[in-house]
Formats: sequence, structure tokens, C-alpha cells
Amino acid sequence: MNAIPILAVWIAGWALNAWLARFDTRLTRFLVAVIFGTTLILLWEMIVRIYQVPSVILPAPSQIAASFAANTGILWTDFVQTILRGALTGWLIGGSAAILTAIAIDRSPFLQRGLLPIGNFVAALPIVGIAPILVMWFGFDWQSKAAVVVVMVFFPILVNMVAGLAATDPMQRDLMATWAAPYRASLMRMRLPAAMPFLFNGLKITTTLALIGAIVAEFFGSPTKGMGFRISTAVGRLDLPLVWAEILVAAIAGSLFYGIVALIEKKVTFWHPSQRNQRG
Repeated sequence: MNAIPILAVWIAGWALNAWLARFDTRLTRFLVAVIFGTTLILLWEMIVRIYQVPSVILPAPSQIAASFAANTGILWTDFVQTILRGALTGWLIGGSAAILTAIAIDRSPFLQRGLLPIGNFVAALPIVGIAPILVMWFGFDWQSKAAVVVVMVFFPILVNMVAGLAATDPMQRDLMATWAAPYRASLMRMRLPAAMPFLFNGLKITTTLALIGAIVAEFFGSPTKGMGFRISTAVGRLDLPLVWAEILVAAIAGSLFYGIVALIEKKVTFWHPSQRNQRG
């Protein structure tokens, strides 16, 4: 009998979304997503309350919301420490280094044969192995977390950027050679524009990797602030609502981070067929 209200809510949400899905407009697509998410949260709340699930196993969304409201100052401090200082700084440094390295590789076949295998080797290193080492090297503050993020994001961006620089049409390259154009001119006018879709693929992939790397690195040493530090200490106190509040902050930050990069991609690569298809 306890399952009847749960099934009723699920069927009602499914029926409403099935009806809205017939109208393929931007508003209905947004409403379908909102209704689906709201239904999942409502079902989560009902299951926890009806079956009396202990909060140390799975807190209800209302408990998570109450913890979020009661700890906004702590959550903001952790957000600044982990996301803005550790993840964002490391992502910017790692992305810049990967782009410059990709340009060097594109110009030198020797570096292409030598650096890419080394980059592949570094990318295969487990984060739980390199994070403690980098914490010992760079200290317990955000610098060590940024270093972990640099290691995590460097290779995905490098691979995409190298592929993008090599994606130009052979006839275009021959034409630039016929004009005796220097490498800098061909890079700025031909290779970099062609590489932009590939580059943004790497940047979007690494937005989530940067957050994961910064949070995980804090488990191996951190000052008394940061999302990873807060999660580990809250788990020790069995304060699971605060743990889920930190997870919620990370999810929101990751979604915003990805959305900002995707928005910039639309502005930069408006000429690419994939962007024209999305607008259509």
C-alpha cells in the first residue's frame, strides 16, 4: 500500500511529460526537464519518509535544503577555495599549457612523436596516486589542488587541439605554401579557426574533470576549508545532509561551468555546421 502514492506521482509526471513532448517547442522542452526533475525530487522525498530511511543512509531533499540554508557561509567559503581557486585556476593553466604545447607539436614532427606518448603516460596516472605527491610538493593550500587539475586537464585538451590543428584541408595547406605564407600566418588564418571546434570539445570535457580533481585532491591534505575537506569531515560526523549540500554545490557549479564554455563556443564557432544545426 505504501507504494501506491509513489506510483501515482510517477504515472502523473510521466503522463504530463508525454503530453508536453508532443509540442516540440523551446518552452515545452524546458517544462519537460523541470517536471522530470521535480518528479524525481518528490519521489525521493516520499520514499525516504514513507519507508523511514535513516538520514545517515539517504537524507531527504528537505533535509538537504535545510542544511544548505543553514550553512550558506560555509558552502560559499568552500566554493571559493575549491572551485574558483583550485579548479578554475588549474583549468586555465592546464588549458593554456596544452594549447601552446599543441602548437609546438603541430610545427615539429619530432615533438609529435615524443611528447604525445609522454602525455598519454601522464594521463594514465591515477589521481589517487599523484594527488598526495603534489600536495607534498605544493603545500596544503589551493596551489596543490590547481596542480592536480593541471595534470588532469592537460592531456584531453592537448589531444583535441592537436587533432584540430591537423584537421585543415590538404588543399588549403598547399595553397598557403604556394603563397609562401609563414607558419604564423597559416596558424592564425587557417589552423586555429579549424581547431576551435576540437578545442572546445576538450574544454567542455575537462570542466567536470577539473572539479573532480580539485575535490579529490583535498582529501589528501587541505586547510580547514574546501569542498573535499568538508565532505570528508562531514562524513566522519555522519552529517550526510551537509555532504549532499556540498555535492549539490559541485553539481550546480559544474553545470554553470559547462554552460559558460558552451555559450562561448557558440559565439566563437558560429560558422561551424554543428552550431548552425543547433540553431535550426
